[in-house]
Amino acid sequence: MPLGTLDRTAPPLFNQGPSALSKLILFSALALFLMVADARFHIVQPLRVAIGAVLYPVQWLAIKPVQMFVGGGRYFEDLQLAQRREADARKALALQAERAGQAESLAQDNARLRSMLELRQLTQTPGRAAEVLYDAADPYTRKIVIDQGIANGVAAGSPVIDEHGVLGQVTQVQPFSSEVTLVIDRDLAIPVQNTRTGARSVAFGDANAHGGGLELRFMAANSDLQEGDLLATSGVDGVYPTGLPVAKIVRIERRADSGFARIYCAPLAKVTAARYVLVLTPVGPAKASPVPVAPPVAPAPAKRRTDRSDKTEKSDKPEAKVDARKERVTP
Repeated sequence: MPLGTLDRTAPPLFNQGPSALSKLILFSALALFLMVADARFHIVQPLRVAIGAVLYPVQWLAIKPVQMFVGGGRYFEDLQLAQRREADARKALALQAERAGQAESLAQDNARLRSMLELRQLTQTPGRAAEVLYDAADPYTRKIVIDQGIANGVAAGSPVIDEHGVLGQVTQVQPFSSEVTLVIDRDLAIPVQNTRTGARSVAFGDANAHGGGLELRFMAANSDLQEGDLLATSGVDGVYPTGLPVAKIVRIERRADSGFARIYCAPLAKVTAARYVLVLTPVGPAKASPVPVAPPVAPAPAKRRTDRSDKTEKSDKPEAKVDARKERVTP
């Protein structure tokens, strides 16, 4: 130490303070006292409240970013969950709509089949149910194809009915399908009987009618016919059972220049919307062709007279020749 300077520091004796062990014991006792006092007398509670009130804004600012991060993740999760649930709900709604449509279609089919069974009870002729596959491709005919054929016992000429009446006749049979000519086809004719008067006639398919219909031909203009008369099968052809409904008269045209009336009929069967049909066994031998057309009733006597006169004239000509020869031979 240089000369002339004074040492202002305390002597080493006074620099010695409490030892570290003493400090540990002191502070440990103080902490224990404060804990016991706070547990028993809550002396630190006001201090804790004051410190919490002061630090609350800091805590709020510190916790907000964490809440925004967690809330954003939950928002996107909830959005994805909502989108998935909406897609599932749409699929379920579409499935329910499809099932509702199927249920309605099944109810309609059930009603048709029940009506067909009720119509089937009108006749004792055995039959077989069939489903319509498609319409025939020929645009100039009115035919359908069903899913029953030779393997199922269907024969050509078998009558076909639906829940409302006669639909047509089987005209071509394949091993597993058959072609049915509808009653509105121009090549098909059905012997019918007026259920009101009992008069018999023949109904021809009329493809030129609006929507397809039938026509009663060769009926006298003064025939007892009315609009709304029901026509049923007469059974005289040996193919159709008696009493099956065929058509209803919708219009009658009587003209002064013709001895016959034009009678238009509407078929009772759903010729354009049939789905299930009943194929009956023919009453007589099965026929592969449509019913032959009956000759007119009114002009028949005149034709027969002319035929007889022609026959007599033809029969007289050989006798005249023989007489002429005899005259030549005799002197």
